[in-house]
Amino acid sequence: MAQKDTFIQTIKDGYAFKGDKVKLGIGILEGTPVEDAEVFLPLKTLNRHGLIAGATGTGKTKSVQMIAEYLSDNSIPVLLMDIKGDLSGLAAAGTLNEKITERYKLLHLDYKPEAFPVELLTLSNEKGVKLRATVSEFGPILLSKILELNDTQAGLMAMLFKFCDDDQLPLVDLKDLIKVLQYVSNEGKDELVKQYGNIATTSVGTILRKVIELQQQGADTFFGEPSFEVADLMRISDDGRGMVNILRVTDMQNKPKLFSTFMLQMLDELYSSSPEAGDIDKPKLVIVIDEAHLVFEEASDALLQKIETIIKLIRSKGIGIYFCTQNPQDVPAGILSQLGLKIQHALRAFTAADRKTIKQAAENFPESPFYKTDELLTQMGIGEAFVTLLNEKGIPTPLVHTLLCSPRSRMDILNESEINTLINSSRLAPKYANSIDPQSAYEILTQKLQQAAAQQQTAAQETAQKKEPGFFDNTFVKSALRTATTLVTGTIVRSILGSLGLGGKKRK
Repeated sequence: MAQKDTFIQTIKDGYAFKGDKVKLGIGILEGTPVEDAEVFLPLKTLNRHGLIAGATGTGKTKSVQMIAEYLSDNSIPVLLMDIKGDLSGLAAAGTLNEKITERYKLLHLDYKPEAFPVELLTLSNEKGVKLRATVSEFGPILLSKILELNDTQAGLMAMLFKFCDDDQLPLVDLKDLIKVLQYVSNEGKDELVKQYGNIATTSVGTILRKVIELQQQGADTFFGEPSFEVADLMRISDDGRGMVNILRVTDMQNKPKLFSTFMLQMLDELYSSSPEAGDIDKPKLVIVIDEAHLVFEEASDALLQKIETIIKLIRSKGIGIYFCTQNPQDVPAGILSQLGLKIQHALRAFTAADRKTIKQAAENFPESPFYKTDELLTQMGIGEAFVTLLNEKGIPTPLVHTLLCSPRSRMDILNESEINTLINSSRLAPKYANSIDPQSAYEILTQKLQQAAAQQQTAAQETAQKKEPGFFDNTFVKSALRTATTLVTGTIVRSILGSLGLGGKKRK
């Protein structure tokens, strides 16, 4: 009993917060939920980022869903990356069943099914609000990192952007960039060399191949106009709740470069466009990235460094970022160290490598007198997790094995009819529905090359006409004229001589 009392007091002291908070669940000691050991999440600390990890089927996606509901209830907009398609159910009310009844009895809470305000977004041709950005908005530095260019190639990319700015060649989509690369390696090479110095044709070819590789992953659907305004992610619904923006990226597992491209551009845009927020009571936006390994596994060192820098700095803008993944080791150490909240669901140990991973994961948590962390990591049930976070003073809270609350929205996907209804009622969908192809670098350079070709053709025709022989320059005509001239001249001479009586011989 003494240990239980100590446990309750430890959790109460560690999870007592002055500001607004939400209840994640209750602590578990020796396999038994302890009613008085309530585990809370303070809203003030949500911009300190976090990690939600666990093996498949342990309930981490439902934890994401539950946190999204709490955020919406407290007028905090959220952006969810829905890789598996599991999160669309937030738009529909849940259904009470035996398991939920049993869980909420242990939690001493009332279960109230509820639907939440949802906006479906898409990077591809799936149904939803289309997300786009222009090549110019990326800029040469960010684009070079995405394409993994070396210093020489990155310098050339910066030169190309400068050339396009100076010559009023807007870079809207990838066909604009491809056209510029083709132009400076052929017809426009002399022009570029004259203005900016020598360029390496091999570097242009390398950049062109990498752009085409990005294009083959479906980037044409992302680069273009109208550009998505990140302010549209921070909307509040008519009833005062935060909008739950669900980015449907179920087809992104085969397009990791496109996914990481979007993520980096969006984070960069949010950071550059959001004002400093200071120490606020709750974040302005929370982003949850599901299957986070897709962002990192295809990223170069330069790209990882850029992501790490943004994550370090963006919290001052009032924006929190949460990574959801199966293995905590999927997240680079430099980024993992920046994550304040950790919700660790069960891990599975099938191999020696798995056991090593579990030992490393256990070492990332504060030591606890109540648990053998590495052993319990493989024994937790569905909807249970280790929880620790930073309190309002930035101090880690005690590690607690937690029985988590379950979502109040549907723990399943929307059907096709429900998705159509949701999109038809969207205020953003009409704004971004139609792609715009303005007069940009592709059209301008194509027209310029056509005009140059037409001028060359006209000049060639004029030159050919000057060299073409006239009627009297023809060899046959010249010969005929000489013969005719000789005959006519002879006839005239004979006629004159005849009139003078000097013409031919007299007849006898």
